Amino acid sequence: MKFSVQVHVMPLKELLDPQGKAVLGGLKNLGLNAVEDVRVGKHISLQIEAPNEIEAKAIAEEASKQLLANAVMEYYEIHVD
Repeated sequence: MKFSVQVHVMPLKELLDPQGKAVLGGLKNLGLNAVEDVRVGKHISLQIEAPNEIEAKAIAEEASKQLLANAVMEYYEIHVD
């Protein structure tokens, strides 16, 4: 079976996010003062061939640990569709 898997990678909440701060500054310059904080991350879409959803998620988990996310600076969430 083919599964569509979404991996969302974000900087750890404890760490500064310079890219998010730059976007926040740009939004403030546009007059969008209601935005209080911005965090910028990555959205990765995978098409995985696996016998079941559990195996597809395990493959995405391994890919995230080994390549897609830096565990020192980022966390990730996996969603299987």
